[in-house]
Amino acid sequence: MNENKTNINWYPGHMAKTKRLILEKIDLIDVVYEVIDARIPYSSKIIDIEQYIKNKPRILILNKMDLCDPKETEKWIHYYEEKGYIVLGMDLMHSTNIKPLLDATAKCLEQESMKRSQKGLKMRKARVLVVGIPNVGKSTLINRLVGKKAVVVGNKPGVTKNLDWIRINDTLELLDSPGILWPKFENETVSFNLASLTAIKEEVLPLEEVVIYILHTLERYYPQILQERYGIDHLEEDIVETLDWIGKRRGCLIRGGEVDYEKVYTVILNDIKEGHIKGITFDRMEDIHES
Repeated sequence: MNENKTNINWYPGHMAKTKRLILEKIDLIDVVYEVIDARIPYSSKIIDIEQYIKNKPRILILNKMDLCDPKETEKWIHYYEEKGYIVLGMDLMHSTNIKPLLDATAKCLEQESMKRSQKGLKMRKARVLVVGIPNVGKSTLINRLVGKKAVVVGNKPGVTKNLDWIRINDTLELLDSPGILWPKFENETVSFNLASLTAIKEEVLPLEEVVIYILHTLERYYPQILQERYGIDHLEEDIVETLDWIGKRRGCLIRGGEVDYEKVYTVILNDIKEGHIKGITFDRMEDIHES
């Protein structure tokens, strides 16, 4: 990943509080579900989660599979499986099939079940912690598991504020947690990926820079999307000319026929946010430089 240093600080008090509460409750937990965005499977992963969940079994859920680039996603699934994760690709917004997740959870608990059985004890209710950065689909996952609307779902970061226990059935209960991020983004690519896919609030990075990053990333990896969505073969050297073209094409005009750039930025960001642009993965394996 691009190692350019940024001075972006984003650390609301409730996120620090969440980490403290997870540490306090982790001994009660049997399995951890970590939800990440399949379009940014590196950028959307909590970088310091191991400090909080100790060695608990973890299932990594790549959500929004309907929006990602399947070819690139396969590489990431393999990458995380090699690191020892159980990895599941899911489309929580449109699919109600949670059996693979329940089966994977049962597999994580096999040894514990065996131990209790040998001692003549009944298997107690499994306790699962749900974690993830903001806006990756944790609430949607919980609603799928409950089978009805149990928690507020919002297409913006920061909807969940507390750690809450949610009973699913006689065998499973969840501990929901607010989205977690880290105190500082030192990796510019990660910060722009998070902003592009609405994991951090829009005011954290200049909207103009985020939108230009989106356009450059689409040009680099998905030029056909630029052509299909915006009628653009390539970005002009002067990016304003490209923004003018999109603005006129999409009707982002003010009195006198001038382009309203704020509207252009909103249109492009909403194309991503609302899933009008599909088949994209912004994190690339070849860009990772791990120590």
